[in-house]
Amino acid sequence: MIRDAALNLPVREALPALRAALDGPGAAVLCAPPGTGKTTLVPLALAGLTESDGPVRRVVVAEPRRIAARAAARRMAWLLGEKVGRTVGYTVRGERVVGPHTRVEVVTTGVLLQRLQRDQELAGGGGVDVVIIDECHERHLDADTVAAFLIDVREALRPDLKLVAASATTDAEGWARVLGDAPVVEAAGVAHPVEVVWAPPKDPVRPPHGMRVDPSLLTHVAAVVRRALREREGDVLCFLPGVGEIGRVAGQLAGLADVEVLQVHGRAPAEVQDAVLAGGERRRVVLATSVAESSLTVPGVRVVVDSGLAREPRVDHARGLSSLTTVRASQAAGRQRAGRAGREAPGAVYRCWAEAEDARLPRFPAPEIKVADLTAFALQTACWGDPGATGLALLDPPPGGAMAAAREVLTAVGAVDARTGRATERGLGLSRVGVHPRLARALLDAAPRVGARRAAEAVALLSEEPPREYGDDLAAALRGARRGGDGYAARWRAEVSRLTAAAGSGAPRPPSGGTAAKALGDDAVVGLVAALAFPERVARRAADGTYLMAGGTRAEAGPGSGLGGAPWVAVAVADRPVGAGHARVRLGAVVDEDAARAAASSLYAEGDEVAWAEGDVVARHVERLGAVELTVRPLRNPDPGLVREALLDGLRREGVALLRWSKDAAALRDRLRFLRLHLGEPWPDVGDAALLAEPDAWLEPELGRARRRADLARIEAGQALTRLLPWAGGEAVRLDELAPERVEVPSGSRIRVDYTDPERPVLAVKLQEMFGLDDTPRVAGVPLLVHLLSPAGRPAAVTADLASFWRDGYRSVRAELRGRYPKHPWPEDPARATPTRYTKARQERSERA
Repeated sequence: MIRDAALNLPVREALPALRAALDGPGAAVLCAPPGTGKTTLVPLALAGLTESDGPVRRVVVAEPRRIAARAAARRMAWLLGEKVGRTVGYTVRGERVVGPHTRVEVVTTGVLLQRLQRDQELAGGGGVDVVIIDECHERHLDADTVAAFLIDVREALRPDLKLVAASATTDAEGWARVLGDAPVVEAAGVAHPVEVVWAPPKDPVRPPHGMRVDPSLLTHVAAVVRRALREREGDVLCFLPGVGEIGRVAGQLAGLADVEVLQVHGRAPAEVQDAVLAGGERRRVVLATSVAESSLTVPGVRVVVDSGLAREPRVDHARGLSSLTTVRASQAAGRQRAGRAGREAPGAVYRCWAEAEDARLPRFPAPEIKVADLTAFALQTACWGDPGATGLALLDPPPGGAMAAAREVLTAVGAVDARTGRATERGLGLSRVGVHPRLARALLDAAPRVGARRAAEAVALLSEEPPREYGDDLAAALRGARRGGDGYAARWRAEVSRLTAAAGSGAPRPPSGGTAAKALGDDAVVGLVAALAFPERVARRAADGTYLMAGGTRAEAGPGSGLGGAPWVAVAVADRPVGAGHARVRLGAVVDEDAARAAASSLYAEGDEVAWAEGDVVARHVERLGAVELTVRPLRNPDPGLVREALLDGLRREGVALLRWSKDAAALRDRLRFLRLHLGEPWPDVGDAALLAEPDAWLEPELGRARRRADLARIEAGQALTRLLPWAGGEAVRLDELAPERVEVPSGSRIRVDYTDPERPVLAVKLQEMFGLDDTPRVAGVPLLVHLLSPAGRPAAVTADLASFWRDGYRSVRAELRGRYPKHPWPEDPARATPTRYTKARQERSERA
C-alpha cells in the first residue's frame, strides 16, 4: 500500500496527461518543478503501483549520479512501505540491489548505457516497458547518449518502448523535437515561496580559472552562511563547486555552536550521504556540490547559500589534457538550487553575486557533448554501429574536431578500424569494462603482465581521482588507498573487485599481451598502467627540471612532489595554473624508459630530420617518442630535398632578408613593387609571401646549391629578381622607361627616384635645380612627391604640385633661406628663372663661358 504522502504530491495532477501521451505517441517531456514528485511518484504511477487497475509495467529510471539513484530508490521504497530491493531497486557502478519482483529500477545513465550495448531491446529480466531519463536538463553526455540510443531502439526494434524525458528546468521544445515531436506535459508546482537575497562580496574577487577559486570568495561564502544562520531558521544548504572548496569552507565554519556541518559530494561515504538525506535533530549546514541540485531532497533545509560556481568538463585537444574546470553556474542551475529552499516550507536563497550579473549568466549549462572529451562517446557510437553519430537523434551534434581527436585515440589503442571507424572486437571488449576507453585499455593490456588485481588497483585509482591529501604520486596513493579507512578507500576497494572481474572476464587481449604476470613493485605497476592509459603523456625530465610529454606539452611537478625528479614519469592528471608557463602534474607515476617505450610504441619514430632551427639548417638522425627525443646524432650528407625544404622554412620564418640585398637589389625590388601597384600584370608581385610561394621561379639554381644560412647570404637577390621580369611579352625592356632609376631635372642633373613608398615615389632635389618647371615630374603616369632641398641638402619643402608651390609656398621658403645661403640665387619669380646646380658667382661664370 502506497503512503498518502505520495498520493498528495503535486505531480499527480499531470499523471493523466502523461499516461495519455505514453499510450498515444509513446514518448513525452515532463516538466515538473522541484518537490512535485517527478522523481518518486511518476515512476511508481507508470509501473502501476499507485492504482489497483493500472497497467503493470517495468520502469527504469536513469539518474545522472549514484547518490541520486540510491536516494530516489530509497524514497520510493519508503513510500511503498518496503525495503529497497523488493518492488523498487537500484543499480549503480559496483552495486546492485534488486530482486525478482522489482518493477521500478533506478540506475545511473552510465549503467543504462552499458546495458543497452549488451541488450539493445532491454528484454532482460522480463523486459523494460518505460524508461524515464531524469534531470535531462543537466545535459550530461551519458544522458544525451542514452536518449539517442533509446530513440533508435524505439524506431528500429521496440516501437512499444515508452520514453519520458523529465526535468524541472529544461529546453522542453528541444527535447520534444528529439523525441519525435512528443507532447510536453507540465506539472504545476506548489513549491513554497523563496526570497532571493543578493549577497555579493564587498571587494572584487578574481574570476575562477581552471580548478582555482579565489580564496576570498570562499571566505565570503562562509560569512554568508553565518549570516544566514543568524537571520533565518532551519538548515542551510550551501552550494560549492567541488570537494576542495567544500573542505575549505567547512574549515572556516568549524566551531559553530549547536550546528552540525556536513559535506555532501560524490566522494562522500554512503553513510554520510544517508545521514544528510535522513535529517537530524541538531541544526545543520550542508555543504554540497551540484549533486544536491536535483533528484533528492535534503530535509529541514529552509535556506540555500549559492556560491554561483559549478564544475564542468573541458578538454584541450592541442595539449591532450582534459579536466574539470570551474565556471559560473547557469540560470537554470540557479533556479534548481534556489528551489531546494522551498521544498518543505517558505525559504530564502542567498546568492553570492550581484543582481546585475544574473541576467548575464548562461541560460543552461554547457552541454557536455560540446566541451568534454568525446573518446568514450565515440567508442559507444562505434559499438552501436554509427561511428560518426550522424544518424543519432542528439540535441546537439558532436563537434567535428573533438570526434576526430577521439577517433585518433581509439584507433591508436585498436578499438576502432582506422578505415571505417567501426568498433573492433577489442573495442567491444574495452566498451564493456565500464570505464573510459583509455583506462579499459590499460586494464586489459596490463593484466597479463602484472596480474588482474594489481592492474585493477591502479586503474581504480585513475577512474576516480584520489583526494588531494593522497599526494601526486600514484604509487603512494595506491598504498594510501590500501590502508585507508575513508570513503574514497571504500569505493576504491569495491571498484577494484569489479575491475578485477572485468579483467578476467575473457575480454580480448592485445596480440603482444603475453600470459605470465611479472612480479613488479607498486611503482612499476602504476607506472605501466598510467603509461598505457595515457601514452602521449609519458614524459622525460629536461635539464631545467620540467617534463616534456610525448604529446608535446611541457609540465612541471609541484613543490614537494612525491615524484622525486624521476627521469621518466607518466602523467595521469595535469592542469595549467593561473599565470604558469607550463602545465602542472597533479597525479603521475614514475615509469622506466622501457615501459614508456612499450606503452607509447605507436608514437615511436626513427629517421632523418632536417629542419631550420636556431637560425640555421640542422640535420640529425633522431629516435623519438612523439615529441621526446631519445637519441640524436648529426647527419653528414642529408637529403638535398630535405635541406631545400629547411632553407625555405627559414626564409618563411625570417623573411627574404636572409639573402644578399645590395642597394641596387633593394631599389629594383621597390621599383617592381611600384609597377605592380600601379600597372598590375605582367609586373610581378615581389612581396615576401609571393616570392616564397614560388621560389623556383627566381631562386633556382642558387637555392638548390645552398646547404646552410651562409649560402643563402651569398645569393644575389637583385640578380635573382631579374628572372621575374616579364621577358616573354617584351615588357621587361620598358622597366627603365616606366620606373627609371633616375630622372633628369631642369638643371640637367639626373636624380635618383626613391620608390620605397610605392604609393608615391620621392624625388629629393635641390630647390634651385627645379627653377623654371611648372609640371611635376611623373613616372608611369604617377606624379612624384618632390622633396625640395636647401643648398646644404636639407629638406626645405615637400610638394606634389610645383606650380602651386611656386605660386604660394616659395615666398616663405625664400624668406627663410636667402639670408642663410646668400651665395645662391633666390629669384622672385622661380617659375621663369634659370635652373642651376651652382652658386650665383659660378652660375655667372658658366653663363659667360
